[in-house]
Amino acid sequence: MQRTEAIWQLTGGQGWPALADLAAALVLSSLIGLEREAGQKSAGLRTHALVGLGSALFVNVSRYGFGAGDPSRVAAQIVSGIGFIGGGLIFVRRDAVRGLTTTATIWLTCAVGMACAAGLGVVAVSCTAGYFLIIRGFPALVRRLAPALAAAPVSVALVYEIGHALLPRVLEACAASGFRIVDTATEHDRALCPPGGGPPETLMRLCLTLEGRSDIRALTTGLSGPAGIRSVAVRTEDSVPGPRGGT
Repeated sequence: MQRTEAIWQLTGGQGWPALADLAAALVLSSLIGLEREAGQKSAGLRTHALVGLGSALFVNVSRYGFGAGDPSRVAAQIVSGIGFIGGGLIFVRRDAVRGLTTTATIWLTCAVGMACAAGLGVVAVSCTAGYFLIIRGFPALVRRLAPALAAAPVSVALVYEIGHALLPRVLEACAASGFRIVDTATEHDRALCPPGGGPPETLMRLCLTLEGRSDIRALTTGLSGPAGIRSVAVRTEDSVPGPRGGT
């Protein structure tokens, strides 16, 4: 009976200060997750919120749940364990590696949650602000100070026929040519009746925002070859949106 009462007492690790630390971890990790969600990344709001809150809970348990045990042992295992989640977000397609920035963000979110539970609220808030500075501010800084290092984004619009399995080949060709795919969007273009009659053909329009220093003309020439691609258009004006936070 005494043990049951102790479980529900708002003292120690279950007191209001500890609960406030968990709430802070949830809020800060959710802010990071919202930014990734807005960029349509592989790990978004829910993943980052769970990582931040879970990391804070582990630190809270290590501080209050094992009596005189060493709290740093559980905290150290969190850093090792988060690598399994991060490793699942990285994938390689030929020579293009995707997901590194998202993996680093998961790692940072884990650290922010741990800092909150350890009573380092100012440090956690500062690191969250530093995240937004790096993700949002650094690309603009690079474009301003080192334009040669910041390749301008290029928009490529393709119109192709459905049923030729062209989309995977197009994405693979972009990666093989040295371009990084920043954003993609697809939409139905129009239905055409082929010469000589027959059912109308359904066309799709694929808009790719690419970054890279390779020859875009060589890429578009290669994309114009496969059967089923009706047109390829390139635009490099300033109206092309830039990257939204990396991979």
